[in-house]
Amino acid sequence: MSRPVTAGLDGSPEGLAAAEWAAREAQRRGLPLRLVQAWIWRQQDVPVAEDLETQKHWALSVLEEAKDRVCDRYPGLSVSTELVSDTAAAVLLTESEAAEMLVLGSSGHGAVAGFLLGSVGQQVLARAKRPVVMVRAGHHPPQESDGDKGEHGNVVVGLQEPSDVPAPLLEFAFSAAAARGATLHAVHAPDLPPLYGYGPAVGRLAGQEGGITGQAEKALADVLKPWRETYPKVPVTHTVELSHASGVVVSAAARATLVVVGRKVHRRTLGMRIGPVTHAVLHHATAPVAVVPHD
Repeated sequence: MSRPVTAGLDGSPEGLAAAEWAAREAQRRGLPLRLVQAWIWRQQDVPVAEDLETQKHWALSVLEEAKDRVCDRYPGLSVSTELVSDTAAAVLLTESEAAEMLVLGSSGHGAVAGFLLGSVGQQVLARAKRPVVMVRAGHHPPQESDGDKGEHGNVVVGLQEPSDVPAPLLEFAFSAAAARGATLHAVHAPDLPPLYGYGPAVGRLAGQEGGITGQAEKALADVLKPWRETYPKVPVTHTVELSHASGVVVSAAARATLVVVGRKVHRRTLGMRIGPVTHAVLHHATAPVAVVPHD
């Protein structure tokens, strides 16, 4: 049975944008779409006290409105909905386990239980076992004509260490580019020794064949080679730049239709960590950002 593309709703425009993006992605990949909403009666979380049935009716109407909208735009898509009585983070984490990917609005503020508030989004991003895609407020995917999968922009993937690139990250990035008929653009900022420009280690690296960037480009080409063979129809470009990794990825994201970054799964972690580069990209990239967990 195929995993669905699942979108979390909260009644906000951001949640609706996430549902539309998820519908488009499900159609590209030939997968079903699942729309979910968490709903818990918490009188203190709403400005006006309402009875239980009124709030439940509102929550159901959010699901129905989103379903009607995506079914009208994507008539051949299989769509299911569910209203789940639990906290937002618990619902989303459970849903992510059975999904191909989980899609959320980047800064939703729902009327019931604050469904997609920043704290909830951070919990999900830090703990989800499947890819999570954050769609920024106001993102409205363009309609595509029959048989035309192409989009303006490319799929950007940020790679931290070319010699040890996690397979789930490249699998997601290549499959996303293939589904769109888009170019995959891999970006990497090599780690430099401390005191760059002063220490002898930098001189030795720069003196080797190709210099620092040349060696990094070769390593990047080597790690991308088997994936290019697996996805021969996906054009691939790459950028290696001596700069801060977050800045390199964000700069490339300006021309992207999707940005893909990784999140290392920490077995023993205090707090909720998603990594500094991923954190920066989520805050500054205007394109949707997919966060892919990996070992």
